[in-house]
Amino acid sequence: MNKPKITVIGSINLDMVTSTDHVPVQGETLMGQNFEMIPGGKGANQAVAAARLGADVNMIGRVGDDLFGQLLLDNLVKNGVNNDGVKPVTDCHSGIATIIVSDHDNRIIVTPGANEWVTPQYVERFLPMLLQSDYVILQLEIPLETIEYVTGYCYENEIKVILNPAPIQPLPEVIQEQVTYLTPNESEVKGVQASPDQLIVTLGKEGVKYYDEGKAQIVKGYRVEAVDTTGAGDTFNGALAVGLAQGWSIKQAIQFANAAGALSVQTFGAQDGMPTLEEVKRFLQVRERFE
Repeated sequence: MNKPKITVIGSINLDMVTSTDHVPVQGETLMGQNFEMIPGGKGANQAVAAARLGADVNMIGRVGDDLFGQLLLDNLVKNGVNNDGVKPVTDCHSGIATIIVSDHDNRIIVTPGANEWVTPQYVERFLPMLLQSDYVILQLEIPLETIEYVTGYCYENEIKVILNPAPIQPLPEVIQEQVTYLTPNESEVKGVQASPDQLIVTLGKEGVKYYDEGKAQIVKGYRVEAVDTTGAGDTFNGALAVGLAQGWSIKQAIQFANAAGALSVQTFGAQDGMPTLEEVKRFLQVRERFE
């Protein structure tokens, strides 16, 4: 069987994570307990998730011409993602997420850096990748004008698109009309005006809601002991694209994506916890939930 062909257009970040007993108040200096630098960004996360699940994945994005940029490029290659569509931006830093973790909660500052240079003009250089794709995955950590350009191009060329509308922001109606599926969570769906049959709504531990000819259906999630939920949604989106690109039903693809997401939260780190295809298959066999 041919591998699903998936192109991800989106953000590539380096997550800089500091753990501390409590968050410092203004003017206060604290000693942290732990520090890690972890490759992230919703786009890169989704690309890695799909690649680990057996897809042929192209990543289109930007990094800075700094040391972090090379680290992020190497990480994509290590995880089986084709990074021919990722070029450094001269005199620009890579996207950075500064994360403070304290008392099982976090505070995050995202500095987009090179991600702001994922422009329509840049994506235009890689349109042949889109034409060869079974699915294109998008998120909202790159300029909105690029999202509109890509969805329009894919719509005109009958290329299927999954848009994960996060971080949440107002979406032009034309984007919502042209994507194949939108995958908001419970809070993000409040701002979505798309047709119900385009919606696949993640409900956390409760599972996923989708619509069959306007009628809501629930696919229950898998209850596991969570270590770190970072990247679970990105894992779900990458896995969903893989399942749909295989020609599975929406229900089957969601069950597969739920299993991948459940496995991902059992390990620390977004990408480090993302499962392989064989791991998901074993998980599903044990749970006897895949139809």
